[in-house]
Amino acid sequence: MPRRALAAAVVALVLPLSACGSGGDDSGSTDASGKVEGDITFQTWNLRANFKPYFEGLVADFEKKYPGTHVKWVDQPAEGYADKISADAAGGTLPDVVNVSPDLVAPLAKAGLALDLDKAAAKYKKEYLPGAWASHEIPGTQGTYAFPWYLNTGPLFYNKSLFEEAGLDASKPPKTYGELFDDALELADKSDGKVATLANVPTIEDFGRYGVELMNKEGTAFAFNDAKGVELLTKYKELYDAKALDPQALTATPESSGKKFLTGAVAMNPGSALDLGNFKKQAPNLYKNIGITDQITSTGKVNMYVMGVMVNARTKQTPAAVAFAHFVTDAQNQMSFAKKVAIFPSTAGSLDDPYFTEEDGTDETRVRVAAAKSLKNAVNYTPVLFSEQMKTELRNSVAKALQGKVSPKEALDNAVKACDRLLQQQG
Repeated sequence: MPRRALAAAVVALVLPLSACGSGGDDSGSTDASGKVEGDITFQTWNLRANFKPYFEGLVADFEKKYPGTHVKWVDQPAEGYADKISADAAGGTLPDVVNVSPDLVAPLAKAGLALDLDKAAAKYKKEYLPGAWASHEIPGTQGTYAFPWYLNTGPLFYNKSLFEEAGLDASKPPKTYGELFDDALELADKSDGKVATLANVPTIEDFGRYGVELMNKEGTAFAFNDAKGVELLTKYKELYDAKALDPQALTATPESSGKKFLTGAVAMNPGSALDLGNFKKQAPNLYKNIGITDQITSTGKVNMYVMGVMVNARTKQTPAAVAFAHFVTDAQNQMSFAKKVAIFPSTAGSLDDPYFTEEDGTDETRVRVAAAKSLKNAVNYTPVLFSEQMKTELRNSVAKALQGKVSPKEALDNAVKACDRLLQQQG
């Protein structure tokens, strides 16, 4: 699985469907109370390569629990997943149960293709963390449109030796944005611009973590061009000019930023428990000097990525589809999945398991315990309605501000205008 597949800072789509909220005549039943039986198809997102035995076991356990059911498991590659869902939705071939992220669910819900679980499966709501259940709600729409599945978050990693070479105390990494920006300018100054501290331009979630109001309450317009948003982008411009932000940040991907961190060209990088194994294998010298600190936020709440499992509103087997989506995401099955890969369950109480609370002296456990603790009140900062096209608009506007082509205020005004226009087109 790609390094970031589980981080799921992923793609969104705009469906080529006409009316928003048009359920059509071929809607399935929203009643999930009937007998659990029949054939259903379950689609995952780039999970077969690493977790084939887990999912085959999951399907077998479900079919054994509910005789008369048959689950066909299909897996799609990470690349082009949004387009595949979009094409299936338009063509009426969407599987019964689909692995989604919140931004993938939004257009499906608006098109009447995602089952409202507040109506069909309300009895299960209390089994999940409130923040996770709420992550598949759509602003301006009533309902919840997917079961929360696995969560991810992670710390900031930093290179202690680079901090020490700049005369900074490696045992005291930055805890606030003010400290982060000061340390970054110091590192750039002391290394004559050779060592950047950050390798990525600010994304929508960074504005959220900084405390910027991203959208109005109704979900009808974006608001990240407020004074706080402009303040953050102005700070990044200062970092960029001082080479404290990597010069290639304008075109960076999470993978390329990760490589920069591995090679010692960048002093800090966000990551997850998944990354520690990579450091150990690919950069043993970095691993020896790795520092681990908390995500920096102005809100006291870290960012979390959420995966979900949606039920197709037009399935002909509603009871079986809902039962299976719940089965995949119940506490027992999430817990066994979390022990196979560095992700976290979204089920209430699971994060109190000793696996997530007891340290054993290793860095891996330290990261896992800290992340699990932070997830209890974590937020998915990326607005559900923030599509892939909107991410591109924001990125392009930020790049223009960093290059000095427009002011930070003008850049964010332009981005908000473009994103609002795209929002209107979503219907």
